[in-house]
Amino acid sequence: MGFLGFGSSSSTSSDLASRSASPEGAVTTSEPRSNPLNPNNVKPCCACPETKEQRDKCFFNNSPEEAGDKCRALVEAHRACMASYGFKV
Repeated sequence: MGFLGFGSSSSTSSDLASRSASPEGAVTTSEPRSNPLNPNNVKPCCACPETKEQRDKCFFNNSPEEAGDKCRALVEAHRACMASYGFKV
């Protein structure tokens, strides 16, 4: 085999043709699975921006020692919101 696997002197055009992608190995889906709780397919990063912002501000504005207790209700509210979209967090 050549440098970094390229330029092998034993490779022929038939070897390269046999390595090309074949349609039988491709993964296809007829239609994406729909979630009745999330019909618009909102991504986790974009779901629940209000509760996410409140949760994040709480963690930014409190010391790590205090944040666990002070932000617990906001974390639970955000988790409940995410669960309402069908996300398991």
